[in-house]
Amino acid sequence: MAAISKLKKISDTVWEIPTDYKEGMRVPARIYATEKLVSQMDEGVFDQVSNVATLPGIQNYALCMPDGHWGYGFPIGGVAAMDERSGVISPGGIGFDVNCGMRLVLTNLTHDEIRPHLKELVDRLFQRVPAGVGASGFVKISQDEFRTMVEKGARWCIEKGYGWEEDLERTEEFGRVEGADASKISRKAVERGYRQIGTLGSGNHYLEIQVARSRNIFDPDLAKALGLTIPDQVVIMFHCGSRGFGHQVATDYLQTFLKVMQSRYAIRVLDRELACAPFLSPEGQDYFAAMKCAINMSFANRQIILHRVREVFSEVLRKDPLDLGMHQVYDVAHNTARLEVHNVEGRPKRLLVHRKGATRALGPGAEALPALYRQTGQPVIIGGSMETGSYLLTGVSSGEQTFFSTAHGSGRAMSRHQAKKLFRGKALQQDMERRGIYVRTASLAGLAEEAGPAYKNIDEVVQATEEAGLSRRVARFVPVGNVKG
Repeated sequence: MAAISKLKKISDTVWEIPTDYKEGMRVPARIYATEKLVSQMDEGVFDQVSNVATLPGIQNYALCMPDGHWGYGFPIGGVAAMDERSGVISPGGIGFDVNCGMRLVLTNLTHDEIRPHLKELVDRLFQRVPAGVGASGFVKISQDEFRTMVEKGARWCIEKGYGWEEDLERTEEFGRVEGADASKISRKAVERGYRQIGTLGSGNHYLEIQVARSRNIFDPDLAKALGLTIPDQVVIMFHCGSRGFGHQVATDYLQTFLKVMQSRYAIRVLDRELACAPFLSPEGQDYFAAMKCAINMSFANRQIILHRVREVFSEVLRKDPLDLGMHQVYDVAHNTARLEVHNVEGRPKRLLVHRKGATRALGPGAEALPALYRQTGQPVIIGGSMETGSYLLTGVSSGEQTFFSTAHGSGRAMSRHQAKKLFRGKALQQDMERRGIYVRTASLAGLAEEAGPAYKNIDEVVQATEEAGLSRRVARFVPVGNVKG
């Protein structure tokens, strides 16, 4: 493979594609991964990350995380920071499922305590949290109220009684990014989104009951600080985003950027999927404000799901959610672009950081963190496949090298089409139940697409982030119950 042969080994976990690899590269591209993980990446990853390195205003490096694989425009796992004044904003560097993210919730229950109730819990969660393509949620609001909600984010949910005030402190951006402007979103986007609050969606989205085994606690002090205090503790993790609303926002502005990119701003890109506009242009600012609406919608979506999860556990176990210890650990976003201050050539600089399938991972002391996590560093939640497990990590000071970014999941190892050819959903569901993982799914074909072998080894991906100094392992969780889109 041509690109691999051009890689320069910087360290055991850092590989560089120099600027002479492709005409127009403004900065080198860097891939954070072990040699094994790099060798498993498809050619498209190297082509795409080097394309990203040609974008106007890019700073330091175009980056790819250890879970990197081919995506739309940017590789999934791609990170790029643009100069606020000279740089561009690109929907391909954010993704169609804006603020697809993870939420982790504690309980004070053990695996033995929920084992007799597991099937009932999963069955009720499957009923209460709609999954699958086009699913509608139980929150019924008008399109005008939806516009209000996407400007207020998770705060809107708390005001309506769907959650606890403390949930906001334990959510990135306190559940709301400033500057969201509903006047910048299309009627079609609103129509696609206003019925979908509190829904999982399809694909790799899931709601999982998991267990933290004692042998899977890597840093006992950090684990205790983050709420993991008992052996075989049960937690709930879910992964979802902005649904059809975010997809339409991205689609709308991609079309806008394709029209004005060359004719108005004389910007040429190597791949039309990298369609972009100057960040400070009217089009760039309109998209930024609309994209923030999608970020806020996703925070609200996950907040409503958390409310439903608490309801189900309370009903089945006949205890108040507070008595069950159902406190949120954190909600982390991937698929975003945010203005942040980072050091460039030794000086602080305001940058627009695109994270496409990558997680922000602020180190200890970061001002953007709530006081609760100022000493530990930002909690980072990285999901694996439904057959393997997921991780809780924290950000570290050395993460500055990637603008405090780390992996977001295990990353696909084969296409959905390949997976469906190799696996059968019903057989997979039965096999998982034999292994102690009870699954309910909206689509057996969709379940086949998410089979464990379709993904990279989550342990290897997470270990690579730690070895590269991007994040620190705290605990590994194993699935026992799963609701799948």
